[in-house]
Formats: sequence, C-alpha cells, structure tokens
Amino acid sequence: MAFGGMPHGADEDTPVFVISVAAQLSGMHAQTLRAYDRQGLVSPGRTAGGGRRYSMRDIALLREVQRLSQESGVNLAGIKRIIELENQVDALRARVAELTEDLAAAYAAAEQATAAVHASYRKDLVPFRQQTALVVWKPKRNR
Repeated sequence: MAFGGMPHGADEDTPVFVISVAAQLSGMHAQTLRAYDRQGLVSPGRTAGGGRRYSMRDIALLREVQRLSQESGVNLAGIKRIIELENQVDALRARVAELTEDLAAAYAAAEQATAAVHASYRKDLVPFRQQTALVVWKPKRNR
C-alpha cells in the first residue's frame, strides 16, 4: 500500500474501496450509498462480479452530496443536476484548455512559416517608400 492507504499506482479515480469502507470514509450508511448509486448520484466502479468499488473521487462526491443535502437543504434531484452541471463545466474547461494549446501550436507554426518565408527573401531587395519618383536601374554589362 502506498501512502494514504491507496495501493501503489492508484490515483483518485482508481476504484479500490468496498462499500463498507466507502460508507465509513464518507460518514454514511452503506444503504445510503446504494440508494445514491440507484439514483445516479454517485456511480462507483464495478468488479467483474458486480461488486461496487469506490474511488477517492467518489468518496469526495459522497461527502459533497451529504453537505448539499444537510447544510444547504438541496433535494436529491437538485443535487443530481448540480453534479451534472459541474461535470459539464469540467468537460468544457478541459476542452478550452485543449483548444488553447491547439491555438498556441497554430500560432507557433504560423510564426515559423513566416520566418521561413522571410529567410527566403533575396538580400538585394530593399524596402522602398512610396514617392512620386521613378528610379531606373541598369545593370553593368560584363565586357
């Protein structure tokens, strides 16, 4: 086991806790966890045999459900909607971050392409201010 009681290599999304341990960690009864699962509030991972396995993220969500219910007086339907909206916000934030990275990469590619074009310019070309004069250039002939 790694520090904090989690198996080595597990993260906050790894389903590792059986329902009795999840109930103890969240401060709820196991029947409450089953009810929340049936209602779609907190849906833990499942083993091949169908047993529930809760992750640390699930435990945090259970605590949040309890807080919203007891301290804020939100009913379970409202809590479910809040969870759905928070999940949407998280997904949108991730998408914005992804698009921001893509945009930065596109800007970098455009700058590289611009630099390559500028590097290909002939060095005998010079900027010319627009004036009302005519300049005639005659190259010297080789004799």
